[in-house]
Amino acid sequence: MSLSSFFSSFIGVIHADAPEEKAPEESKEEPEEEAKEEEEEEEEEPEDIHPTLREEAQESAKCKALTSHFMHCQEKVQSGQGFKHEDCVEEMFHMMHCTDTEVAPKLFAKLR
Repeated sequence: MSLSSFFSSFIGVIHADAPEEKAPEESKEEPEEEAKEEEEEEEEEPEDIHPTLREEAQESAKCKALTSHFMHCQEKVQSGQGFKHEDCVEEMFHMMHCTDTEVAPKLFAKLR
């Protein structure tokens, strides 16, 4: 007894080239019922407010200077005027820390 025949005695074998078997249709009402069930299962997911809150925080008085500094750095590096191997990671971290600090209380208050 080969190893494959041993395993196939326990587990069904499916061949990729085999044609698909179609189940006989019992009634025409079934697909409509399935569609209704799928619609009920698909609940509308609430809109994600995080990006909106983050944009508002970046424009707030507290974070505006850090956001401007990061954008200026990005423009400078992308135009080729920055130092060799310069990136704006430090500026980004400062800006993101400020925005996340501003966003967190508002976001978690709306999630309750």
